[in-house]
Amino acid sequence: QKDKKMTTFTTKRRTSNNGSENFIVAFITKQTPEILPPLVAIVAFLAVWQIFSLTSGTLPGPIQVVQDTWELIIYPFYDRGGIDKGLFWQVFASLQRVAISYTLAAVVGIGLGILIGVNATMSKALDPLFQLLRTVPPLAWVPISLAALRQNEPAALFVIFITSLWPILINTAVGVKEIPTDYNNVAKVLQLSQKEYFLNILIPAALPYIFTGLRISIGLAWLAIIAAEIVMSGIVGIGFFIWDAYQANKVSEVILALVYIGVVGLLLDKLMAWLQTRILPEQK
Repeated sequence: QKDKKMTTFTTKRRTSNNGSENFIVAFITKQTPEILPPLVAIVAFLAVWQIFSLTSGTLPGPIQVVQDTWELIIYPFYDRGGIDKGLFWQVFASLQRVAISYTLAAVVGIGLGILIGVNATMSKALDPLFQLLRTVPPLAWVPISLAALRQNEPAALFVIFITSLWPILINTAVGVKEIPTDYNNVAKVLQLSQKEYFLNILIPAALPYIFTGLRISIGLAWLAIIAAEIVMSGIVGIGFFIWDAYQANKVSEVILALVYIGVVGLLLDKLMAWLQTRILPEQK
């Protein structure tokens, strides 16, 4: 009887292990077409970069970059005070500025966009001004913001805000203007109040446009903070870290920081895409 129970237990265990192995194999087989192409592209890029560095000698290759910045890679959380901090804290400081200014830009951009979208006169009056201001690059706002605000931190926040504002504002206004006529007719027939129209017609119809603006703006906000921090001395942030490393001729540290910037930018974009699919499942 005991041997029979042991045999049954062993059989069940083998079945469970086989099921787990089959699941892992099926998962790997399913994900291979998604993972393999970018993996091959990354390996090819690193190989070309390494060959270029060996032949030209102007830039360090990936192997040398890892060797030169190994301490920064394995100790991203160190903090010696002042601006001498690990890359985690440099990125975190930049992300804090982005979060503050981007949130403010979203609130102002969505509010103004809705106002302009529902008011044709205001749209005609403000559209030329907005189209003019939105073409100004982030770096051009830096001296103006420094002259007006006199301090690096609020100036950096303003540069992010003014750069990320326009895509949100313009896309929201377009979304409101593009509400189908049938929706507006139904609202009139049902005699919806302004609050009901706003919550049940306007916001749901304009939300895909709003998310398009939000997704574009998060990338611009990240670009803007890097540009602003590079020319603003004495602040903790990944942008100033790059400039400080360049001034000290530490090119490997500059390249490592660029990798951090790219990874964070990619994650921010994926986060906004995930939020969009959660709130708007039909946009998947």
